[in-house]
Amino acid sequence: MSQSQHPVALRIERRVGGATRLLATVMCLPLLDGIFPALVLAGALSEPTGILEVGLLIFGGSATVAVVLADMDGSPREQARSVLLVGSVVVVGAVVEAALAPTIAGFIDLGVFKRFAGLVILAVAAQTASARVGDLLPRPAIIIALGLVASLDPAGAALVVQFDPGLMLRAAAAALVAVGFALHLAVFGPWLRDIVDIDRFRFGSAVALGVLPLGLFGLVPGDAPLALAVLGMTFLFAFDPQDSVADLRSDDGSDGGDQSRADDEYDSVGPASPDTVAEEDHAPWL
Repeated sequence: MSQSQHPVALRIERRVGGATRLLATVMCLPLLDGIFPALVLAGALSEPTGILEVGLLIFGGSATVAVVLADMDGSPREQARSVLLVGSVVVVGAVVEAALAPTIAGFIDLGVFKRFAGLVILAVAAQTASARVGDLLPRPAIIIALGLVASLDPAGAALVVQFDPGLMLRAAAAALVAVGFALHLAVFGPWLRDIVDIDRFRFGSAVALGVLPLGLFGLVPGDAPLALAVLGMTFLFAFDPQDSVADLRSDDGSDGGDQSRADDEYDSVGPASPDTVAEEDHAPWL
């Protein structure tokens, strides 16, 4: 089981099992439940900051951090191979869905669909923060399906396959950001496990994820890196090297405690006098 107790990772792990399959499911989940294509249609990749936010918060996210740092075994090189294998699938899937997005956009009212895309991100943020709250909310796929129905615009529909190479490149860039993020976690995992509080990062990333829809709702400028700023603060608050120092002190304290008790006993008894030593040496013969 995940040592981080991440709600999403725990739920998926019960179904798929295995660290590599768990990582693949977590990173591919935005492709499977429709979160990524919803963000593509909502214009989340139109700015460089949006590409970073989608890569770090949607494909990367706290679930990826939890899986890599708390569940994956093996050397950093072996973990890096697993990340690259999973990452290749994520990049290809992101490009394919971005290629289909312009065609889907011809059938829907993007203004209405953006609101549902924002609701999806809020639901995922709630699930990340609390499993109990997440159970009370509908699945992201259900919200996206309702959004497609509500925003369907048959009048402007045109069954013409359209490809936007720029959009496909931006989608690949967002997926590569997530792969690079997971790769750094795998390489520096032995060090990060001692200084990063995974659950604290989970709550902070849930807040950053909840901030992301503000740009989709038009409450903040689309190019304002507010979610990235919150994510950066999350890294700072999750940085907790005192845990490793406390572990070292507890390890040393066990030996030091034995030694201090021995010293206390020595001080209470005091050094043995020559007569006492002599009596003790001759005691067996008395």
